[in-house]
Amino acid sequence: MSPTSPDSLTIRRPDDWHVHLRDGAMLATVLPFTARQFARAIIMPNLADPVTTPEKAAAYRRRIVAHLPDEAPGDAFQPLMTCYLTDDTDPAQLEQGFLDGVFTAAKLYPAHATTGSAHGVTEPLALTAVYETMQILGMPLLVHGEVTDPAVDIFDREAVFIDGVLSKIVRDFPNLRVVLEHVTTRDGIDFVTSQSGPVGATITAHHLLLNRNALFEGGIRPHYYCLPVAKREEHRQALIAAATSGNEKFFLGTDTAPHPIGEKESACGCAGIFTAPAALALYAEAFEAAGALDKLEAFASLNGPKFYDLEVNQGTVTLERAETPVPERIDVPGVGAVHPFRGGANVAWKIKAT
Repeated sequence: MSPTSPDSLTIRRPDDWHVHLRDGAMLATVLPFTARQFARAIIMPNLADPVTTPEKAAAYRRRIVAHLPDEAPGDAFQPLMTCYLTDDTDPAQLEQGFLDGVFTAAKLYPAHATTGSAHGVTEPLALTAVYETMQILGMPLLVHGEVTDPAVDIFDREAVFIDGVLSKIVRDFPNLRVVLEHVTTRDGIDFVTSQSGPVGATITAHHLLLNRNALFEGGIRPHYYCLPVAKREEHRQALIAAATSGNEKFFLGTDTAPHPIGEKESACGCAGIFTAPAALALYAEAFEAAGALDKLEAFASLNGPKFYDLEVNQGTVTLERAETPVPERIDVPGVGAVHPFRGGANVAWKIKAT
């Protein structure tokens, strides 16, 4: 880590290993927040028309690049595309997309588990040919780790998925590189930590900062609703311990997920928290509260590249201690507005202008 003081922190430029950019006007509006903070980002494929083929992924990447802000650091921001797995995914097509450098990874959404997962996989254990191909290629499998059985309590769905699905995939494909995305429970942390094979996990800023009580503080708080939903305080503490441990299996993935305010503040509000405007500052806040600012660089900048077998970024960013306002709303032309996490309040850090 570069020179630090109580009032500043300089780290290698970080990456975000889990981002929802959407498309169209929303993409154009939210992309600059990610590009100004991170060198690379794993782009989620759950658009209205899911990114299921190399051709769709290449076209989506072109749309992202076309909307990159001029003030992004050089041409350093790189969108890393993912394939949306379905029951009908062709392993040969997946392989070709990976070998051609279009796909970096593939995303497993259990059908109807979260926003944009209606086309997802109905029987995750049935994709044996896909997993075998990915294992041979060294292609990471990114997992939304929740069951969808309505008989399972929503706060238990991650643990049940790990026991009934993920543990079996890892057992049957021991060399498959697997990321348990946005892990939210002690069960998930313990599972990842216990694996000797290439199994990692991303942790969001909002799951480090919120427990499930936040959803009901003073009434229903729709802008704190996400999937997987925030859990008990004991689970939040387990996430903090993992993120700040220095363990290379854990790395930064914001799962930033913008929705128009009207789609959040409704009778059936969408799941997702839009953290991108202050993402790195939010992580710094969580790490500082844990007395572990010196561990932020590994979590944000080193562990992810190692898992994905990529070079560490050469540039740096400096965080300065400064009360910094987060806008209450961000207008999206033709769509409405989105309310970012901490919108209308302050965060304790900001990125120093270069």
